[in-house]
Amino acid sequence: MALYRRKSSVNAAELLSRRSRGIRDAGTLLRHGMSILRGVLLQENRSFTKVWSKTSKSTIMYENGKIYFENYQSCYSCVHAEPQSLYKLPKRSKQEKIEDALLCLSPLDKTLSSPSDHKTSLLALTANNWLYRLSADTGKVLQKVYLSASYRFRYLAWDVSQETFYVKSVQNRETPLTRQAGIAQNTVMHLAIFHVFPLQIVGILEISKKVFGNGVTDVVLSQGVLAVSYSNKSVKLYSLEHIVQRYMTEKLTLGEQSSLLGGRTVGDVPFGIPANIQITGFPAVLFELSCSNNGVQIGGYPWHYIYTPPHRNHKGTHHICSLKDSALAIDGIQNMDCCSLESEGIFFHPDDSGRIIHVGPTTIKVVEDFSMSTQQNNPPSQVTVTSSGRTVKRIFHQLDDDPCRETFRMVEFEDELDLLAVVITNGEEGEGKAHIRLRDNQSGKLERTIELVEPWDETYRHELFFDKDTIVHIEQKKTNFCCHVYKLKPTRK
Repeated sequence: MALYRRKSSVNAAELLSRRSRGIRDAGTLLRHGMSILRGVLLQENRSFTKVWSKTSKSTIMYENGKIYFENYQSCYSCVHAEPQSLYKLPKRSKQEKIEDALLCLSPLDKTLSSPSDHKTSLLALTANNWLYRLSADTGKVLQKVYLSASYRFRYLAWDVSQETFYVKSVQNRETPLTRQAGIAQNTVMHLAIFHVFPLQIVGILEISKKVFGNGVTDVVLSQGVLAVSYSNKSVKLYSLEHIVQRYMTEKLTLGEQSSLLGGRTVGDVPFGIPANIQITGFPAVLFELSCSNNGVQIGGYPWHYIYTPPHRNHKGTHHICSLKDSALAIDGIQNMDCCSLESEGIFFHPDDSGRIIHVGPTTIKVVEDFSMSTQQNNPPSQVTVTSSGRTVKRIFHQLDDDPCRETFRMVEFEDELDLLAVVITNGEEGEGKAHIRLRDNQSGKLERTIELVEPWDETYRHELFFDKDTIVHIEQKKTNFCCHVYKLKPTRK
């Protein structure tokens, strides 16, 4: 018979005392630390205070405690009481402009040959096809690779986060002149696939009409799956592993010679990296689906997918089906039935619980757990009687995301604190205001409310990041951008 153990809560002081004495279970130290921080964050004598703002003429980016300005030329750290400048890179020419970037966190489970490989770094893609690996703390160049003189690469994205990424070229499009001349354009785009830690090339893959068919509009990689979108509102999924294993003509190594380059060095000017993945057959299609806006999401356990059928009468509905046999899940048709300028969003919960978050202007549902709603003012009457006694009937309904209504704008998940941050605009007349409601991720219970000081103009783009004791709000103001930083501080009496 098992002994009964009384489940008791331990305060922050006791947890810190145990940690200092080395009394802890393996794998629980970080969890206990985050439990302490969550408890402090939700105390009434603590509040989020605006500590810093900065304006820029170019897009502002935030990731993992760092704010990037001027196309990643300038970097600020958010780990201090106020953001502090980490570095500012020398001014670059238009040809050397950084087009896209990814932040690589240092690996904790690998022993690498070079000490620099263990450093957290920024992968930066420039307009002249160079891929740089920069120190995330100093901006110093740790490594650089020349990609190609033949293809124009413009986009960086993760395939498997912190393991494999890819660089995507611009799409080759037929022009009226080429069509008139009868020149067939077979190549759609190229993907260059890399491993990180250490940085190493897998290969360059050509996406062609001959292999993947006509009407290709976009290609993405995610979790080892090559997803190809088509103009006829269909999506096809392929196995990247199968394509690499079957169609790789030569294994490449950066800095070493390649027969595909006539013995020249891989990653050097002027030849860069050769296209060593040449698809000569037709790869097997793992999954195919017709859907609105080429949008399909896969997640949950067992695997399911979310999509909107391409037919007009299904607009605004989301179908959730089993990936195994396409059977509709229980309550598998979700329809927010809202009337708004902005469309509602639906996605698998990022906490890997298998739940689904459905966000509309007035309602947020965490399917099958809980929902939350805004406070709505009584809608104005659709019939008005004038002073002369004439009856006038309004021919339009007020939108659910009308500026004068309380409206959900976005939802952020803080995984380490297990909190949902819900941004709501207040719906009052005049200058718009917004606040954040922190809710428990498991129950939906409202834990606290945080007022944003700056006005919120819903006609422009906004981003909000909730990162432990820091909140970052990035907004567009006409042609400029502005970043506001809030920090957790003791409340002044």
